[in-house]
Amino acid sequence: MLRTFSPLAVRTRAAGRALLAGYHAPAAPCAEHARMISSLSSASMGNLLRFRTPQGQTLWGSLESAEAMQARVVEGVPQSPTPTERLESIAQVLAPIPVDPAPAVIIMGLNYRSHAAETGKALPRFPVFAFKNPASVIGPEETILIPKVAREKPEVDFEAELAIVLARAVTNAPPDAALDAVLGVTGANDVSARRWQGKKGGGQWSRAKSFNTFCPLGPTLIPMGRAKDLLSQGMRVRSWVNGTAMQDGNTSDMEFQLGQILSYLSEGTTLLPGTIILTGTPPGVGYVRDPPVYLQPGDKVEIELEQAGRLSNPVDAS
Repeated sequence: MLRTFSPLAVRTRAAGRALLAGYHAPAAPCAEHARMISSLSSASMGNLLRFRTPQGQTLWGSLESAEAMQARVVEGVPQSPTPTERLESIAQVLAPIPVDPAPAVIIMGLNYRSHAAETGKALPRFPVFAFKNPASVIGPEETILIPKVAREKPEVDFEAELAIVLARAVTNAPPDAALDAVLGVTGANDVSARRWQGKKGGGQWSRAKSFNTFCPLGPTLIPMGRAKDLLSQGMRVRSWVNGTAMQDGNTSDMEFQLGQILSYLSEGTTLLPGTIILTGTPPGVGYVRDPPVYLQPGDKVEIELEQAGRLSNPVDAS
């Protein structure tokens, strides 16, 4: 029997088909977005971060919600950070540096007692420093690229560190005054090519640590006022390679604390706003392991400074 439909029924069904044709199920979060949420989930709300909006604008903000990927815009960074009422979506988290490129990146060696012990070296009487090329700085989720000159044999190592970021210039400052010039602290990976750190680099450290992409920083900056309280209890510093725990140290193991480091560096020397100081690494780096663990293309290395979030970077060859 032939079925017939009223004009109203025909119009209703046609409208329903049109609605279905135009319907799109909510998109699942992309992998990159999910990774950003994961990296910020262990960061404290209110931390500073430098980020890019979906419209491509680069801003500073205080972390409002990791899950919603929102930040409250902060003006006046680095000298007078002031939160505003404006909320913005986070499309990309950038290295938390107020001057880009940084005027200087200074690195410290053998500052964790247990790391000095694992390398068989005596603790230094005075802080030991070298410089890292400011062009080596990258942000979260950016790729660490191992150059051809460091791929003849496996040699590229990871070092989880706390990094200091200066807000104001410092010269001849006592420890407490030096800390007052700090914008905040963040996580850092002092990536190092070990053969270049030895004979190939002439025995000095800077060349081995200055290759492009060898200084990941982030994801957020803990303001110095809160960082002082955390440091008084000791802050955990950790690293993982491909999900396997490598380092698990604490800043209480430092031989020289942050105020001492800055005061020493500022003796007769001006540290400019935006200067970054990496303060040494805890035990568990790759080259002291048996067998050694070196970074290879295809790896993922993660660094976490307690309450600053997890800094994650893939590894590839350049």
